[in-house]
Amino acid sequence: MSAELVGVIGLAIMLLLFFARMWIGAAMAMIGMVGYAYIMGIPASFAMISQIPFSTIASYSLSVIPLFILMGNIIFVSDIGDDLYDTAYKWMGQFRGGLAMATVVACTFFAAITGVSTPALVTMGKVAIPSMRQHKYSDTLSTGSLVCAGTMAFLIPPSIAFVIYAILTEQSVSILLMAGFLPGLLLACIFIMIIFIIVRINPAAGPPGEKTTWKEKLFSMKGGIWATLVLFLLVLGGIYMGVFTPTEAGAIGSFGAIVIAIVMRRLSLNKFLSAALDSAETSAFIMFLIMGAYLLMKFLAVSKLPFMLVNTLTAFDISQYAILAMIVALYLILGMFLDIVSAIILTIPVLFPLITGLGFDPVWFGVIVVILIEMGVVTPPVGMDVFVLSGATGIPLSTIFKGAIPFVGGMIFCIIILTIFPQIALLLPNMMYGR
Repeated sequence: MSAELVGVIGLAIMLLLFFARMWIGAAMAMIGMVGYAYIMGIPASFAMISQIPFSTIASYSLSVIPLFILMGNIIFVSDIGDDLYDTAYKWMGQFRGGLAMATVVACTFFAAITGVSTPALVTMGKVAIPSMRQHKYSDTLSTGSLVCAGTMAFLIPPSIAFVIYAILTEQSVSILLMAGFLPGLLLACIFIMIIFIIVRINPAAGPPGEKTTWKEKLFSMKGGIWATLVLFLLVLGGIYMGVFTPTEAGAIGSFGAIVIAIVMRRLSLNKFLSAALDSAETSAFIMFLIMGAYLLMKFLAVSKLPFMLVNTLTAFDISQYAILAMIVALYLILGMFLDIVSAIILTIPVLFPLITGLGFDPVWFGVIVVILIEMGVVTPPVGMDVFVLSGATGIPLSTIFKGAIPFVGGMIFCIIILTIFPQIALLLPNMMYGR
């Protein structure tokens, strides 16, 4: 068999292993090892697996992942998210649909100090959903706005998704983190506009809340807002100004989160240990996936399958944007069944050579990938974030999926805007590094 055919067979067997519920990282590692042995020989395969796992996990760049996760978990257990929602509610709750808009704003701030969506969904779910129900909001609007706004943690830095994408594609972590900032703000504005349109069409979906005085508005900002701004300026500001690297930013951010939580008297020993344990478990899961991905990438490289795909598609007179549309469809399907980390790690080894071969900017594509995965975790049948929110609130899955539909449309609209105007994603990286 040709090396390319071996690559195709290997990917097909790997998908079968996924459906058989084998661990994704283990399946990628096994296929990578066996496929490499078939093409290059068993001694070469053993030499590879004796080096790749350690050299991959021992990477200095990877140490940013547990640091960002720890920072987010410290913020989660210290209940700063409650303060963020209260502040957003005081400023926006008096408008029609204002509580849903406040949820989007609070999730955007929360995203600026976490790297994953689960803490935002659990925190905002226990605060925002009861408040919106009390004010007679429809469950579809309240849950749809929350579950989709919670995914902003993937896009707005610090983002674990961008870190993993950067490591797998050998791109700059700093550049990718900065690239997600403006698209994240754009997506938040789109979500707010969608809420505005929904309550204009159906006023009963989001009645206005109580008016608050300017004193109440200003007083509400003394809680979580200052902590969020301090951490945001420490992490993203330090990276933007070139004061420290992303890994150093993660360490400073984690330490800053601990100090802030202690100063606010919200961090007990039990909460700290819980945050540390959860961070360790999540980090180990991600590291195992990355190790498996690197073994799979070695196999795909010697199979020359990615390069064959590039040559085959470029040989046909197909627009690069038509191919991009196919990739969008692929991610929508994958996102229904896989979590964000697994989806990125699984597909990037194959798709990245294709994208760069078609002339797309790799940093811009990283932003598109993250938005697509955001869509995947809120779409049926297995939208992971929908299950998280349903478990936290007891609201039926069907209600949340229905509520997410308009906001998924907003994500597609955001991708279209970024495709037409890629400089939205590339402006800050270009300003920083003159790309």
